[in-house]
Amino acid sequence: MKTIYSDDHRLQDGRAELIDGELKPCFEMPRRADMILTRVKEVSLGEVIEPESFDKEPMRRVHSDAFLTFLEGAWEAWQATGRDHDALPLCWPTRRMQQAEPENIDGKLSYFSFDAGTPITAGTWQAVRSAVDVALTGQQLVSAGARTAFSLCRPPGHHAAKDFYGGYCFLNNAAIAAEAFRGAGAARVAVLDVDYHHGNGTQDIFYDRGDVLFASLHGHPTQEFPYFLGYAEETGEGDGEGCNLNYPLRWGTGFDLWGEALEDACRKIAAFKPDALVISLGVDTFEEDPISNFKLKSENYFTVGARIAALGCPTLFVMEGGYAVEAIGVNAVNVLTGFEDAAA
Repeated sequence: MKTIYSDDHRLQDGRAELIDGELKPCFEMPRRADMILTRVKEVSLGEVIEPESFDKEPMRRVHSDAFLTFLEGAWEAWQATGRDHDALPLCWPTRRMQQAEPENIDGKLSYFSFDAGTPITAGTWQAVRSAVDVALTGQQLVSAGARTAFSLCRPPGHHAAKDFYGGYCFLNNAAIAAEAFRGAGAARVAVLDVDYHHGNGTQDIFYDRGDVLFASLHGHPTQEFPYFLGYAEETGEGDGEGCNLNYPLRWGTGFDLWGEALEDACRKIAAFKPDALVISLGVDTFEEDPISNFKLKSENYFTVGARIAALGCPTLFVMEGGYAVEAIGVNAVNVLTGFEDAAA
């Protein structure tokens, strides 16, 4: 299995996020990718390659032009006001407020975001562009005939919707890759999100699509971030009716119950008969994750990889969350080696 990786991820290195009512050091940090890359090399998973460069067109197929324009220019606009610290939003256009894009950068930050945990820094745009390149390079490898590839994306992407960012995510790497599979000739694509947090952005992007099946196993939205999406009754609309599968699970869920949800999702993915499969690979389901509340153990991730391999689909793994930094490399690579061993 080839791993695609770029050092440009280090350019997203926020100083603080708002969490627990305080500004604290960011849980989403460069060391996360470093630990995964180290483990990839320790187990000799396969060749590590740099990404190719892509233009903006694959992004435009998923995200709005206004949103992309904002992200590209946000740091310069912020800096032009005399500030050189991280840019965080101040307020949000909630119920019965006008949904109109403001002129100044403080208003734009609020308009295009949904939380205060995702700082924009001097290097954010270059880092997120690189993460997209990493995802698309993996997609091209799989479209060209590789059984699988691992796109070691950072920052993650599954919370980024068509026109807003948040949850440490700016551009939706997995969704961009899924859409690229469609453009490369795949009639049907499935996205399986095994991150602890609901992939609200991916759901938003494909909710009315019948050619992309989205399945997400996650903390129940009555208890867990991002709170306002991810209920089981959200099944898609229009052409997408029945193509959105949510498995909300309560705090304290262990592998027995989580594994049952995975099995059901995999059965439904198999029935969909996708030509390509994208895995939003989050390992914040781990029992020691500092911002999550599931109880999966490191050895369980081998089983996760093996079950995904049993689907027999050309598969792209795209890295998402996981904040138990000392264990993230072992847990993520256990999924990948479990897949490899089962597919051999």
